[in-house]
Amino acid sequence: MAATVFYQLTSHLSPLTSHLSPLTSHLLPLTLYHALSAPAQLGYRMPAEWEPHRGTWLSWPHKEASWPGKFGPVPGIFAAMVRTLADREEVHINVAGPVMEASVRTLLADAGAGMGNVFFHHNPTNDAWCRDHGPVFVQRTREGRREQAIVDWDFNAWGEKYPPYDLDDVVPSRIGAELGLPVFEPGIVMEGGSIDVNGRGTLITTEACLLHPNRNPALDRAAIEGYLRDYLGVTKILWLGDGIAGDDTDGHVDDITRFVDPTTVVTVVEDDPRDENYEPLRKNLERLGDMTDQDGRPLRVVTLPMPRPLYHDGHRLPASYANFYIANGVVLLPTYDPARDEEAAATLAGLFPGREIVGIDCTDLVWGLGAFHCVTQQWPR
Repeated sequence: MAATVFYQLTSHLSPLTSHLSPLTSHLLPLTLYHALSAPAQLGYRMPAEWEPHRGTWLSWPHKEASWPGKFGPVPGIFAAMVRTLADREEVHINVAGPVMEASVRTLLADAGAGMGNVFFHHNPTNDAWCRDHGPVFVQRTREGRREQAIVDWDFNAWGEKYPPYDLDDVVPSRIGAELGLPVFEPGIVMEGGSIDVNGRGTLITTEACLLHPNRNPALDRAAIEGYLRDYLGVTKILWLGDGIAGDDTDGHVDDITRFVDPTTVVTVVEDDPRDENYEPLRKNLERLGDMTDQDGRPLRVVTLPMPRPLYHDGHRLPASYANFYIANGVVLLPTYDPARDEEAAATLAGLFPGREIVGIDCTDLVWGLGAFHCVTQQWPR
């Protein structure tokens, strides 16, 4: 318990380490040392998604209310995703317990997924959005050896929208305990889908989400930036404006703009001026044109189309090609619209020449208001 408290205090106490010599710091008790040093001061950083993976984490879908009237096809979409990933890296799946594990094993076997790279973890969840409730891995190299830790942000179901969320909130700490990794707890609300990094020091996010009062009302922009720097090892933070229509996360960046290499971002645009996404995406594109990375170099900006609008019960769904997932040797692309799917796949193929672009139909999955990036969390090698 003491270690958890110390981790939560790191962002407030880290300046106290500035007067300590390396020898003195080395002699501090481990828990106290963590109390006095945030992950960035300990040399940790968040790797980019395209860096080599050990595996991918998923939380198996079970909450039918998240896909009203459409849950039936969803486990099959997850199985197709696992089949593709397991040929290239480990796949770690959170399930409620032995009964769910047995059911999922049968489904994956029927789908032709190679089970040698699939691992199950009995971590009950409220829902399947592992990007937002799963562990965020950070790394450092120490004495020639790579070490990992987990950042466990608070999770409040996107501003208390979908209670309960108590099981989701503790997933990172449960995984940290199982893997024997240090777990840093900043004590603020943050979701994995709200941030994207280039692995060199730059992070991109949105004002609509991170500055929304339903997350951290007591924190202003500067305070939030401080947490991102302290816990993810970034030095440059770029802010976009609004997200896309239908996004119940209040504007996650993984539906609009993604890093694809250290100096290149891909961003979705809408060509139809009558579409409600036209104006906010145009403004984000304009902002990107003025942005630079951590070294002051202008970003290379590549555009992706938006699929034609999809609706459920009259409500716009957040279908976006930006919600792709980068894994070892492959990019999983959510597809929705044959003509525009082809254009999106061709664009990504040009950006990821060493990876296969695998499109999987997500017209059912997006009824849950998310796609491949929303349900995955990378585990760096």
